[in-house]
Amino acid sequence: MSFNKVMFSSATDHWSTPKDVYNALDAEFHFDHDPCPLYGAESGLTECWGKVNFVNPPYSNIKQWVEHAWMNFNLLNKTVVMLIPSRTDTRWWHDYVMKATEIRFIKGRLKFGGAKNSAPFPSCIVIFKN
Repeated sequence: MSFNKVMFSSATDHWSTPKDVYNALDAEFHFDHDPCPLYGAESGLTECWGKVNFVNPPYSNIKQWVEHAWMNFNLLNKTVVMLIPSRTDTRWWHDYVMKATEIRFIKGRLKFGGAKNSAPFPSCIVIFKN
């Protein structure tokens, strides 16, 4: 299996956020909406988002989710906290993530819910907030 297949693919997009990560962020930001729940993310790009949103998007469509998060922040003044892979070499990273209020790089690799092993990529928290 090639390096890119390991780093950029998955058999599923249904990987839940580690509870300790979500709980710490929720205690800080007090989320009122998750436009991308574990099994129902299909409508998240078309529905109205809350005032303070937590987003762990399907990584197979990450550019569209990051762009939509930035638009919710920039045009609608929403707070959006995203858990995403740290892909600093991509165009979407430079087009949107670099405009974030804050980027928190996570030390080590996360183990997403239900996974036997840690993720094969680094993760970060991206915060769009006024």
